[in-house]
Amino acid sequence: MSLVPQFGFLELALIAIIALIVVGPKDLPKLMRSAGRFVAKARAMAGEFTAAFDQMARETEMEELRQEIENLKNNNPAANLKKAVDESIAPINEELRKETNEINDSLKQTPPKDEPVKS
Repeated sequence: MSLVPQFGFLELALIAIIALIVVGPKDLPKLMRSAGRFVAKARAMAGEFTAAFDQMARETEMEELRQEIENLKNNNPAANLKKAVDESIAPINEELRKETNEINDSLKQTPPKDEPVKS
């Protein structure tokens, strides 16, 4: 259902005859130019209005997509599994670092085998 009125040829001809009688043939071109400018402004405003609604719809869609991506990131089973594995391996890694540091310290303290031991 369209809310825009539909004008046929007879309606337009009747409006033209009434405008010619009321305004007169001398001022009719000025009236037509003014009407054309008014219609152009109305169309431009309607275009801006439509563009604003389209922009709001795109922004809403983008926000929904961002939210969905964030939800997927937060509820990712692989990421949750990796986090659980990392947390369980962390104490083992810490112990390995301690042992490695102890071995390195002991190697630094022992003299090399090629040099004679000073007595």
